Amino acid sequence: MDSPAKAPEAPVTEGRESLPSFARLPVFGIAAAAGVLLLALSGRFGYFGDELYFLVSGKYHFAWGYADNPWLVPALASLMDTIAPGSVVALRVPAMLLTVGGIVLTALIAREMGGGRRAQAIAAAAFATSLQLLASGHLLATYTVDPFLWTLTCWLVVRWLRTRQDRLLLLAGLATALAMQGKFLIVFFWLGLGIAALITGPRELLRRPLLWVGAVITVAVTVPTVLWQARNGWPYFDMQAIVAEQVNRFMGGPGLFAPLAIVFAGLPAGAFLVCHGTWQLLRSEKYRFLGVTALLVTLIFIVTVGRYYYVSGLYGLVFAASAVRIEQHRPARWWRWVPTWPVFVVTAAVSVFAGLPVQPLSAITNTNFVASGSYGWPQLVDTVAAAYHQLPPPEQQHAVLMGDTYWQASALDFYGRQQGLPAAYGPERGSWYNGEPPADAGPVLYTGSDPAQLSRFFGDVRQVATVRIATKPDNVNQNVPVYLCHAPRAPWPRLWQQMHRA
Repeated sequence: MDSPAKAPEAPVTEGRESLPSFARLPVFGIAAAAGVLLLALSGRFGYFGDELYFLVSGKYHFAWGYADNPWLVPALASLMDTIAPGSVVALRVPAMLLTVGGIVLTALIAREMGGGRRAQAIAAAAFATSLQLLASGHLLATYTVDPFLWTLTCWLVVRWLRTRQDRLLLLAGLATALAMQGKFLIVFFWLGLGIAALITGPRELLRRPLLWVGAVITVAVTVPTVLWQARNGWPYFDMQAIVAEQVNRFMGGPGLFAPLAIVFAGLPAGAFLVCHGTWQLLRSEKYRFLGVTALLVTLIFIVTVGRYYYVSGLYGLVFAASAVRIEQHRPARWWRWVPTWPVFVVTAAVSVFAGLPVQPLSAITNTNFVASGSYGWPQLVDTVAAAYHQLPPPEQQHAVLMGDTYWQASALDFYGRQQGLPAAYGPERGSWYNGEPPADAGPVLYTGSDPAQLSRFFGDVRQVATVRIATKPDNVNQNVPVYLCHAPRAPWPRLWQQMHRA
């Protein structure tokens, strides 16, 4: 059984209830340590494949929507590259800042729940050492922006619950509107929250006019993205089928959604706190609707076969709930060791080793997903460039480049422009929508795939090069073939339609 623990420090008065002082020193110290670590590692190996895709999409093919995401992250990638062209470190600064911001917001959620210095520090440490959140903080991607905006929205909702200041609901609506420009997942948070409020209260939340003003703003600013989806045949729904297939093939199917979400909260501290915090929300009369929301959102993503990290935006909320309970009631003896600094140090070490590119290049394999997907893109393009320059001049005039995956197509587009190579295209996902080869396109230098697949589209397929990089064979860009393809089997507009794959 829990026993009373030392009460938090003297509160200050704010809003309708007393509020503990903000624990600036430990929270900012934890946030700064995470930020310095991420910044120190931000230049390792190069752009990740997704980052290249966002970069070329925003820089060369800007649109209000894309096959697999709205416009926010491509636009942000383009902005950072405009500020510091070609800088991997600069591109990743927003990811670092969002992670640091998420740490501080998690501590603020704990404070809103009545947590003092210790609770705020525990909550911040849990966020900072989470495997999923720390690893995503290394990359500029939708799965970095989304958790921060979910955490911000949760803080605003919890603060509204204490103060009943309706302007907070409007701000939550604005945060939601911004989140919808990065991913559409936050819709499910509000769906779960609305159902939970109807079931357990506070039902008055749903009667607040400014809540619905925020909803209208969210819909209004998302219209351009929805129109792009409509004009292009709703490719976002095709992406959901791809996600489901990948979850079943690589992540053990829906049955492992919850276990993976728990593990990636951080081992061992975060995994325990995420379960403990959810239980504390459910047993609390005041915050029960948030616990029900967490369960409903998780259930929605399990049923729709989503990826486990779709719920990572709720980590901050449940970490905070757990931390407040730990501070206010002495934990039972059998798990009292969990929320301690030595355990958080171990959790941080596990997360850094498993989620960040700290291993030497010689040790990298595909199990180091981020590192493997970040190394070798310039070498891949150099290999294609050498093959291109070996073509006869008449063929060079009409040649085009293609990458089999959207990562490869994006690398050819980004680095190829710097070398004066022909335009690059890709048949996969968002790359297909970024443009099609001209009707008079000549030979194709195609990176990746295999001769049997390419022979469906070209009458003459010949391998002319192989990408070699200084890593083990089990790497994304190691031993990638480059083919020279002639004799397309249909005119280009029709052939391009045939080549498209989601």
